[in-house]
Amino acid sequence: MSIIAKNRIALQASAASKTDAIRQAGELLVRSGCVLPPYVDGMLARENSMSTSLGNGVAIPHGVYENIGHVLQTGISVLQLTTPVEWDEDDQVSLIIGIAAAGDEHVNVLANLADVIENEDNLAQLFTTTDPDVIIKFLGT
Repeated sequence: MSIIAKNRIALQASAASKTDAIRQAGELLVRSGCVLPPYVDGMLARENSMSTSLGNGVAIPHGVYENIGHVLQTGISVLQLTTPVEWDEDDQVSLIIGIAAAGDEHVNVLANLADVIENEDNLAQLFTTTDPDVIIKFLGT
C-alpha cells in the first residue's frame, strides 16, 4: 500500500503562516484516516522545539513521540503552496510534506523523501505540478 493518496494532496494551496501550513498538512492526514486529530497538535509541538525545514523550500512536519498513539496508519500528506510561507528566518517553504508513521517506519519515509528532493528537477516538478499523480509518482513507495 502506498504511503500517499490523492486525498492527502493539496495542490496550488495557500497558507497564511507556517502554523496554518502545518495545520493544513495535518488535517489532510486526519481526514484520510492516517491520524487522530490530536496528532496535529503534536506536529505543531515538534515545530516549536525543532524546525522541520529541510531547506530548498521543503519542510517535513511530523508529530512528537508522545503522539505515536494517534497514528492509525503510516502516510504522508503534501501541501503545495503557490506563495511560500516564512518557515524560519530567511527560509521560505513552498512544499510541506506531513508525515505520520507508526513505529520506526518514519526512517524509511524520510530516506525516500531525501532521495527525491535532492534532485532539483524532481523538486521543480513537485513545486509546480497541477497533477496529483506526479506527486504520487515521486513520493509514493
